Amino acid sequence: MEEKLLEINGLRTYFFTKSGVAKAVDGVSFDMTQGETLGVVGESGCGKSVMSASIIRLLASKSGKIVDGTVTFNGTDVSKLSREELRKLRGSDVAMIFQDPMTTLDPVFKVSDQMIEMLQAHRNIDRKTAAKECIQALADVGIPDPHKRFDSYPFELSGGMCQRVAIAMAILARPKLIIADEPTTALDVTMQAQILKLLKELQEKYGTSILIITHNLGVVWQICDNVMVMYAGKVVEKANVRELYSNPKHPYTWGLMDSMPSLNDTPKEPLSTIDGIPPDLRLVGKGCNFRARCRYAKQCCEDTEPEMVEVCDGHFVACHFQSRTTNLVKGEENRNDG
Repeated sequence: MEEKLLEINGLRTYFFTKSGVAKAVDGVSFDMTQGETLGVVGESGCGKSVMSASIIRLLASKSGKIVDGTVTFNGTDVSKLSREELRKLRGSDVAMIFQDPMTTLDPVFKVSDQMIEMLQAHRNIDRKTAAKECIQALADVGIPDPHKRFDSYPFELSGGMCQRVAIAMAILARPKLIIADEPTTALDVTMQAQILKLLKELQEKYGTSILIITHNLGVVWQICDNVMVMYAGKVVEKANVRELYSNPKHPYTWGLMDSMPSLNDTPKEPLSTIDGIPPDLRLVGKGCNFRARCRYAKQCCEDTEPEMVEVCDGHFVACHFQSRTTNLVKGEENRNDG
């Protein structure tokens, strides 16, 4: 059995506001092994980014708080780490690639200053050696003329270049895990493909695990081994990528899959959408969070929260009408009265 690198059990991260408590992450559990790529998908506001920030305790201290659950990284309970131990964990063992490449880097400092400072914070090396390693990292991520780019300001680079710099900084300390939060959102399609290819190549080279957060199911298919679908702070389905794409089980996953454009679509044919909007996270907690948008919902969905069950080997779903013995079929109204 492969050793687990990351274990998350019952993670709950809430935001305490004047208008109520927003349950951004509400009982999330999963694990990752070394070298695995896990994709986390879902609509904006479903808790993906908050979940990833909770792993390394990178939350707004005044409002966001982990109220329950455990995060264990490489056998260490992250919740028990001191500020200094957390600083060492971030960047050296766990690196993060943020969503917007244009704001990831500080525009008033050169790329060289930012990369060297980050590397020296985690390793005891002189500036000359650090500069050499940073330039090599820029070359590794495919930046042309890395010496010149190394001496540039971020505003002198394109969005794709800035994202490559961010990835180079992420791999400098050879982390065991890279958390990539929407790493291709701000990039054009061609650049997206290049960044995904780059991440895969770096993973194969260094054996790094990647947790990639996205709303793009095409990205997940290209790069991930396993996928986890989140909705309103909860995991509703998780499986191997090929299994989930060929045999999705949750009505929300059906909606996400249907909303993907296809090359076979008729020109000007409107894209399929999921009716309604995600719920207010201050009002969730009873029943199935997806029930108001689900055509298959019954009274039991209103009264009881569905448990995550294994419907087949390695395929887990949180739906009252899916199990090893019962099977809700897409497109057919559920005859179970609930």
